[in-house]
Amino acid sequence: MTRKVVVLGYGMAGARLADEIRARDPEGTRVTLTVIGEEPHAAYNRVLLSAVVAGTMRPEMVRLHDAGWAAAHNVDLRTDVKAEHIDRAARRVRLGDGSTVDYDALVLATGSRPWLPPVEGLTLDDGTPAPGVVTFRTLDDCDRILDAAKAGAPVAVLGGGLLGLEAARGLAGRGNLVTVVHPVGHVMERQLDAGAGGVLAKALGELGIDFKLGAGAARYLPGDGLKLDDGSKVHADLVVVSTGVRAETTLAVDAGLEVDRGVLVDDALRTSDGRIHAIGDCAQHPGTVSGLVEPAWQQAKVLADLLTGADVSARYRGTQVITKLKARGIDLTALGDVHTDAADPDAEVVCLTDPTRGRYAKLVVRGERVAGAILLGAPDAAANITHLFDRGVPVPEDRLAVLLGRALPGGATVASSPADIPAAAVVCRCNSVTKGRLVEAFRAGATDVTELASVTRATTGCGSCRDAVCGIADWLATTA
Repeated sequence: MTRKVVVLGYGMAGARLADEIRARDPEGTRVTLTVIGEEPHAAYNRVLLSAVVAGTMRPEMVRLHDAGWAAAHNVDLRTDVKAEHIDRAARRVRLGDGSTVDYDALVLATGSRPWLPPVEGLTLDDGTPAPGVVTFRTLDDCDRILDAAKAGAPVAVLGGGLLGLEAARGLAGRGNLVTVVHPVGHVMERQLDAGAGGVLAKALGELGIDFKLGAGAARYLPGDGLKLDDGSKVHADLVVVSTGVRAETTLAVDAGLEVDRGVLVDDALRTSDGRIHAIGDCAQHPGTVSGLVEPAWQQAKVLADLLTGADVSARYRGTQVITKLKARGIDLTALGDVHTDAADPDAEVVCLTDPTRGRYAKLVVRGERVAGAILLGAPDAAANITHLFDRGVPVPEDRLAVLLGRALPGGATVASSPADIPAAAVVCRCNSVTKGRLVEAFRAGATDVTELASVTRATTGCGSCRDAVCGIADWLATTA
């Protein structure tokens, strides 16, 4: 008898879990799989929505599955329907269309929802955005933004975090006059120190984006923009809100599961009910940070091993966080502990700043290992330091050479071509794809980037590794 596995959520986490389950059980002999999606679309890569806003990618280019995916992989896929209630005793889920689905194992992959700050006039009485206000979270949000943001029109982006800056860069690239309003004194304060935040804002300013930092929105003025708490105004035809997200835990709370900021899970990704699991943004595990794709996909691998019985010892131990800003013309990587300064006696901190050229580099070393780094406008250093961080190997003695991207483990010089990159080097962090795996796939017949992506999944996460994969593919084509 097959086990009935039901996945509530057809976003990035739910879609990846379905893929991982079918990779282990392609014929469905062990698992009967049902996936419930609230959105009408096929699953898509939410990380790439800023490229849709920017016009550099069409909506169909960010799809994770094509129209025939479910039938081809023996998946009962139900889209445009909401899960309304979990009956734990009967092991049954009631859906919004009146139907029910039974489960032996249930997975919550319900993701997160945008948080709208308590600004006067920003929302209607039912909590939805007021006319002229749009959140930035879904493919439909992109359509609404593009419908409202006419070329040359002023747009205010509320929130100077990662997604807010990506939205701002995309809109500026389309010809909008963008002002970012952020209540903190520098942008991306979770991932950057004040020095890096200042250099980043300057670099974005040269791309046509204005900033109002250290000021919060006090009131939304429909058709006019925002009044700020310092008394100033930001004129805007459209306000895009990107002020953070909250885990979607409504179903879990109603079902009586243990919930804090998200649904609490253990290393086997079990909730307080052993037959119900949770992954992605809706899950709270002590070893990870929500809102990033890499933890969700690592969790999907572990859970697929457990649900199919492929590896009953599999456990999720957490994810090292590496953040990349996906904004055209900006190369930014931040990882680990970025807020330590030179006053800490237990850490070495090396920092270089070049605001004129939009460059900032900071390296934090503890116990001869990379503890944190910020690399803005320093792609060679970012690649090398990320490699050191991933593998946990000692940092070369010449810290300055490392920060300049000129040193690798063992004193080797920076890789000047794909031939010099070690086979074990991780090229695509989102999917843990090494250079060696790309070479193996190329030699097996995947001879262009699209085929390499299909076989290895490289480039299908945040997309920041695409240039590196293209370089390796070009190199292989000339050496084969």
